[in-house]
Amino acid sequence: MARTLWDSTVGKKTVMAVSGLIMLAYLLTHMFSNLKVFFGPEEINEYAHWLRELGEPFMHYGWTLWLVRIVLILAVVAHAVSAYQLSRLDIKARPEKYVHKRQRSSYATRTMRWGGVILGLFVVWHILDLTTGTVHPGEFEHLHPYQNLIDTFSTWYSNVIYIVAVSALGLHVRHGFWSAAQTLGMGKPHLDRGLKITANFLALALTVGFVSVPVGVMTGLVS
Repeated sequence: MARTLWDSTVGKKTVMAVSGLIMLAYLLTHMFSNLKVFFGPEEINEYAHWLRELGEPFMHYGWTLWLVRIVLILAVVAHAVSAYQLSRLDIKARPEKYVHKRQRSSYATRTMRWGGVILGLFVVWHILDLTTGTVHPGEFEHLHPYQNLIDTFSTWYSNVIYIVAVSALGLHVRHGFWSAAQTLGMGKPHLDRGLKITANFLALALTVGFVSVPVGVMTGLVS
């Protein structure tokens, strides 16, 4: 049954929609937690410790965080694989004579496709920078995100990478939330306006929220 569902276009779109919503929930949480940097080092550094203590004593130290990471990794893989396979199916099924009629939808598809590639590359860089410290521009300090964020956003190239990626994220969320709603059966005429407003609001909130951190460092508001 699961195999039959996955092999169908509807199944792949459903997997893509559900995994996308899981990632959206994570992004909103991550964005709000990043804003703690504006309340000083103690606020955000204590939050980093709290994440690893979450669920104690039932869960061992750090286990809840790793559980969240595993779920997120599975969602990312499922989203990427289903997106790739749907893209291949779309290319195979597209007659050349309909190319002009499909120009508008193809533009949205290309935007999502390249936005996904940009975000995938950014995630790798972001982890190597602020999680493992492998490419961190300063002296990486474990469980000291405040100083690590300042180090990162004190370099021009980190700001460029981050702002470009966040801009791509905003566009991705704007179109992706709408597509997910259609796939999950919420695409009703009386809901259209509300869904469009929600999609635009989420995209704008995430973009502004994430970009505010490097802007805060660049302007000296966070130092």
